[in-house]
Amino acid sequence: MTKYSIQKPQLAYLGLASLQFKYQLSIPELVEEAIKNGEGTIADSGALAIDTGKFKGRSPKDRFIVADDLTNDSVWWGDINIKISTQHFDALFQKMQTYLNDKEVYVRDAYACANKNYSTSIRVITEYAFQNIFANNLFLRYGEEELPAQPEWTIIAIPSFLADPSTDGTRQENFSILNFSKKIILIGGTAYTGEIKKGIFSVLNFVLPKEKNTLSMHCSANVGKDGDSAVFFGLSGTGKTTLSADPNRALVGDDEHGWGEGTIFNFEGGCYAKCVDLTAEKEPQIFNAIKFGSLLENTNYFPGTRNVDFANIEKTENTRVAYPLHYIENALEPSVAPVPKNIFFLTADAFGVLPPISKLTTAQAMFHFISGYTAKVAGTETGVTEPQLTFSACFGKAFLPLHPTAYAKLLGEKMKKHQVNVWLVNTGWSGGPYGVGNRMKLSYTRAMITAALSGELENTSFVEHPVFGLAMPVSCANVPAEVLNPRNTWDNANDYDVKANELAKAFLENFKAFEEFADDELRKGMPKLAEIVV
Repeated sequence: MTKYSIQKPQLAYLGLASLQFKYQLSIPELVEEAIKNGEGTIADSGALAIDTGKFKGRSPKDRFIVADDLTNDSVWWGDINIKISTQHFDALFQKMQTYLNDKEVYVRDAYACANKNYSTSIRVITEYAFQNIFANNLFLRYGEEELPAQPEWTIIAIPSFLADPSTDGTRQENFSILNFSKKIILIGGTAYTGEIKKGIFSVLNFVLPKEKNTLSMHCSANVGKDGDSAVFFGLSGTGKTTLSADPNRALVGDDEHGWGEGTIFNFEGGCYAKCVDLTAEKEPQIFNAIKFGSLLENTNYFPGTRNVDFANIEKTENTRVAYPLHYIENALEPSVAPVPKNIFFLTADAFGVLPPISKLTTAQAMFHFISGYTAKVAGTETGVTEPQLTFSACFGKAFLPLHPTAYAKLLGEKMKKHQVNVWLVNTGWSGGPYGVGNRMKLSYTRAMITAALSGELENTSFVEHPVFGLAMPVSCANVPAEVLNPRNTWDNANDYDVKANELAKAFLENFKAFEEFADDELRKGMPKLAEIVV
């Protein structure tokens, strides 16, 4: 454990000159603090288990961006990026400063972006010790070098501080507010730690594309022994974490990355993994990372024990564990790798339409990137039998301060410059929609990704999908040939054509939100409806 021989920083720049705080505590010290404060308990694995209280997830409708000269004409305003005035921010910040006068808090300095050419220093001020453990685990940790006297960005996260919606410009008592001019993030009314993580992700999504021509990406990444990097985009349930975990390849990171000049790099220093139904057999890397220093959130014990029941979702389905990246055996540190040779867009298509793997042109890649499609299977609710379409621009719509076309264009530019292969991978259904067809076998998906990574798919022939125009390989080792063309797996080809048109129409309808900002090249990636023979 690194010992910092430094003085406590001054917080006068925040108007908190007299604030009492504990600075840069070690993990054992923070765990002791958490236990002393009654914040959690120690699980039998050694991890600290805590409950985040009222909020067990992010609250997107309570996330605001200060509208000022810097953001007015840059931010993609709407239901994702909600405006709040500088006056409301200043007044709320002043109330928070006063509130903290008689509090003792925890302060931690860390940074984001593993490539030092792009890094951003962060000071995290938290009410609870467990929040400080989270900041230590998820952000990158300083070594023996001098810590910054004053960081670029400051996060102040005080769960017990509540806003007054009638005067503070918020929707309700909880809030997360980003001020790009003052470089401050205020979080109140919620102890859910994901607000801290995603606040900085939103910052980087604004700063890096605008200032450093760097594509910020909501993705996982790994790298082979020969330096062949791969990036995996995908919404929840598509296999992003599972498919990037490869014993033959080093993990760069599991969630947030940047693509700069000649490099990709992890934004973070850790992982924030879902752990519902977690077992050592299904996800051994995550399971083995749950040990002393890890933070378990909103899990439950088996009665009378400190043994976590990962199947128990009485509190929430969004149970989580936060741990440093080096808790993963084959993690790459520092988590910096060459530009990717292959990019995978993962989708779980419950309509059984999209091919299990297909190669995309630059235009198609930009279109599917801005679409961010997957389909969630309906649950057990009475009367719900159809899959639910989900579109999330750039596979991370909730965290994009800029218009999605800005990220899509940047992806297109980098694809062309580096001649990157982009693959669309359907981990969903084949042979029919959900309820009729079957889920694509994981062994087939892994075989197809392995073939793409090795270059094997470059040596096969391709046929064009009649609606989406995607290039589908006709053969792949360890995958039956008939699986590769989804139309051939349906009992009735005409039924397939109808469903393919239905999905294409949904894509086109979703694209209307971006159409006025799209250039001609992006439009070339759009699907074309097929004529149906009755």
